[in-house]
Amino acid sequence: MLFLGHGWAKITHFGERAGHFADPIHIGSAPGFTLVVFAEIFCSALVALGLLTRLAVVPIVVFMLIAGLIQHAHDPWNVKELAFLYLTAFLPLLFTGPGRLSIDALIWKKRPSGSPDH
Repeated sequence: MLFLGHGWAKITHFGERAGHFADPIHIGSAPGFTLVVFAEIFCSALVALGLLTRLAVVPIVVFMLIAGLIQHAHDPWNVKELAFLYLTAFLPLLFTGPGRLSIDALIWKKRPSGSPDH
């Protein structure tokens, strides 16, 4: 949902929107917009695939915290609510990982306890 509902519109109109994007962490509109697109497109796609999940979740969590706590700090709840809804979905993945049906699980299969190393 993050990829299609938010990221896709940003990446398809990147040139038009990059210079006018909010700059809540004071790194510039274009760099901030680039980081948001990276989180919403590339990181959310990795999470959906279950590939490098814990690493991919970090930029999304950071972006959602910035959106909810800094960019929309003085806005009414209904404006910042979506950032916190996404945060509640992505934050647990940071701690639990992607699960057994992910690409990560296929790549990093763990040997059962007591199995020989060879």
